[in-house]
Amino acid sequence: MTDRKVIAIAGATGAQGGGLARAILADPESDFSVRALTRDPESAKARALAELGADVVAADLYDVESLARAFDGAYGAYCVTFYWAHMSPDKEKTEASNLAHAVQSAGVEHVIWSTLEDTRRWVPLSDNRMPTLMGKYKVPHFDAKGEMDHLFADLGVPTTFLLASFYWDNFIYFGSGPKRGADGVLALTLPIGDAKMAGIGADDIGKVGYGIFRRGTELVGQRIGAAGEHLTGSEMAAAMSRALGEEVRFSPVAPDVFRSFGFPGADDLGNMFQFYDEFEDVCNEIRDVARSRQLAPGLKTFDQWLSAHAAQIPID
Repeated sequence: MTDRKVIAIAGATGAQGGGLARAILADPESDFSVRALTRDPESAKARALAELGADVVAADLYDVESLARAFDGAYGAYCVTFYWAHMSPDKEKTEASNLAHAVQSAGVEHVIWSTLEDTRRWVPLSDNRMPTLMGKYKVPHFDAKGEMDHLFADLGVPTTFLLASFYWDNFIYFGSGPKRGADGVLALTLPIGDAKMAGIGADDIGKVGYGIFRRGTELVGQRIGAAGEHLTGSEMAAAMSRALGEEVRFSPVAPDVFRSFGFPGADDLGNMFQFYDEFEDVCNEIRDVARSRQLAPGLKTFDQWLSAHAAQIPID
């Protein structure tokens, strides 16, 4: 145990970080040990990681000194931010900046930065195909992360840039699952037309991250997408029908309609789905399923994910 390299994981009690921590801790032959960073070491999730063998330490993304201490002596670091906790691009960029400076100060040898596309490269603010949000973003939770990619490079941090896909877990926790219509039939409503959208079980993103760390530093500087499958809305609805034992219809809507639904983040997510739809090739080329499976054999397909989680999807 003592000669294992330490991987310090920000957000270790969250979806991505927790998946990485559990993947490492479940591998008795691993060359790595886990240092789990969390604001609350006494939380149930933190205690569960400790019971699995993680070294749980207190750290706050807004306290640079606590981050520097947490990364000190670590070989690797997994850096992830928390947009949906506050829905503020400025706060997310502060989180990213603090992480980047902390890993640089600690001299971490291999960093994975969990990022996404800055969609303004493809849809500039002057492009009215989708509304500009907050005055300077198209897809805020994408753009803020993508905007900070340069900082890791500018600071000379040896970084692999990992791009997640649509979390299938959103069908459970984010209200994106099928809803029963007036006719009694379940409908999956998404503004993605007939595009294939990359998706993944949130826990599996960490497994791809583990595969990257296992390659040593050979993937430093590369951009790697994590995906379990590329599926159309109709294909997802058909899989849900099989798993739930009743018909689920795919109900495509225009992005403007989705943005009008009015729930918190509807405009951001409406723009995101529009980006997935209109830039299908851009999104899916980097989210290469075959490469993901090379890094993490055994990634779940959507059918496999549903077999484990369909009962958790809330059905009205």
